[in-house]
Amino acid sequence: MHFHKAFLIFLALTAALYFVMLELSRNTLLGWGIALALFIGFLLLHGLLLYDKSAPLRVFAWAVFIVALVAVMKFTAPPERTVRAYDTAEPAVTPIRTVEEGDLTGVFNADRTVEIYAGVPFAKPPVGELRWKEPGKPEHWDGVRACDTYAPMSMQPRGSVLVDSLAHVFVYKDFRITTKDNWVEAMSEDSLYLNIWKPAGNIENAPVVVYIHGGSLTTGQSAYRDHRGEAYAKQGVIFISIAYRLNVFGSYADAELAEESPNATTGNYGLLDQIRALEWIRDNIAVFGGDPEKVTIAGESAGASCVNALCVSPLAKGLFRYAIAESSGITAKVPYHTFRSFEDALKAGTKLRTAFGVKSVAELRNLPAKELVNTNVPHNSMTVDGYVITEQPYLTYLKGNNNEQALLNGFDAHEADVFVATTKVTADNYEEKLKPLFGDLTHEAALLIPPAERAKEYTYFIDAGGNAKGSYNELVSAAWFDYSHYNWSLLLTAQGKPVYEYYFTKDNGSIGSIHSGEIPYAYGNLLNDEKLYSAADHALSEKMVAYWLNFIRTGDPNGEGLPEWKKFGDDPTLVMELGDNVGMITDKYLAVYELIDRWQDMLEEKQKSGAES
Repeated sequence: MHFHKAFLIFLALTAALYFVMLELSRNTLLGWGIALALFIGFLLLHGLLLYDKSAPLRVFAWAVFIVALVAVMKFTAPPERTVRAYDTAEPAVTPIRTVEEGDLTGVFNADRTVEIYAGVPFAKPPVGELRWKEPGKPEHWDGVRACDTYAPMSMQPRGSVLVDSLAHVFVYKDFRITTKDNWVEAMSEDSLYLNIWKPAGNIENAPVVVYIHGGSLTTGQSAYRDHRGEAYAKQGVIFISIAYRLNVFGSYADAELAEESPNATTGNYGLLDQIRALEWIRDNIAVFGGDPEKVTIAGESAGASCVNALCVSPLAKGLFRYAIAESSGITAKVPYHTFRSFEDALKAGTKLRTAFGVKSVAELRNLPAKELVNTNVPHNSMTVDGYVITEQPYLTYLKGNNNEQALLNGFDAHEADVFVATTKVTADNYEEKLKPLFGDLTHEAALLIPPAERAKEYTYFIDAGGNAKGSYNELVSAAWFDYSHYNWSLLLTAQGKPVYEYYFTKDNGSIGSIHSGEIPYAYGNLLNDEKLYSAADHALSEKMVAYWLNFIRTGDPNGEGLPEWKKFGDDPTLVMELGDNVGMITDKYLAVYELIDRWQDMLEEKQKSGAES
């Protein structure tokens, strides 16, 4: 056999790149086997037959080879599958428990200290004629239902597996090469299920926390590893994570839907799912040893906005007592995100009909879910529909009609960094980029944090940079995320209710203190990987879990052996830093909040003037 040196080098480089792509794209082992056979076969073909053939023939052979490789990557893409509740060979099955709909079993964790019930239905599947309707109670079932597998996640745009892997390589830094067959998690319109982690055995009157995942109301899932509940169940608290309809399925609004609704509502189907889940928990949690009078709701990002919405919804009154909100809220007079008026919701609905060329809800219901979910019309906001949310949320607080008795809330040090990574900001365009946040007061905002004042601490491989990026990141974080918590804390404190606010600053080998960075710390799910998390990280996680659990039990995070966490009402200028330091510090964005208060008042007046005209 004969080979050109250049051919061998090029083939080796092609093979290296291709197999890296296969790993990052999570292709099946079958794909690896076929690809390996193709490379070996092409090598032999060149050495035996193509070595001395004409250039056009060799080019043609290369073209056929590349087409074959592309086909292998396409047809051996990772399949969809659901995820087992506990990944051991044969997890032990729990005793039978009986809920309103029938009998069910779960599985034990490895040391049999926790019972896990995954994929428990709390509503009828919202499919067919039930798409865009208020959720109903689930059907009864016969026999014993095995709740040992998480349900498919709610319908959402399927992102690139390759891009997701690159994020885990360069941002999360937790990508792991595996020799097992790869897969991606299944999704379905039939997704209204919840997951329960409880202490093993027969218990009574245990406190309960219900976790609502984030994802901009468009993506996310209830079974993500960072917010699973085994750590909480081991300490006597029942942890429940719930799914809800997302994007167009959860937030689509249409006047025709409002007409067919017995409650004249449309646009808040995801929130209605969450309320249905809380009703199911109220009616059934005693079966698992939980106390329906001791329920705390918790959420991060869009999940925190949902927590805020549940706090002002009359439909959720009496379904929980305490609230935990991480990195979002909707109490601003004119919220920056995750919120819209009923009129704007209907306009988005009209755009959706136009985009799909349909004239009725019936036609939309006939469209496949996989087609609908890829719409370019944004549906990532909750709506003042007069039923689920009756008015601007801050007005509900001013009237004292909100539902939570105590609040633990806060934000991360670098909330906005990843959201604005592709935005280049320099001293020259600094105020232009800030204008959507501060409007007529943009120049004053730029004086509070001048363009060159703050260095950018995190850099991503897609970061557009710019000499004003550090300052810009801080002001975006303060406006988009931090302000909502400060405002929420003020409103609740004015009612004499206890509020505890945090500021998460811990750096680590993974994503550090960017948006969502606190989640694995707060819920006891740090990976045991010294490259990502040190002993100091695990020590901080223990403190945060203790704070969160104390709050869930009593409405007060303080406890023996923990640094004192002062109430917001004792001094509204202070927040609890959770990082290398754990203790009260001054909130460094107070002047920014005051500026936003002024801009919010101006915006509200402009909206009122526009409505009157």
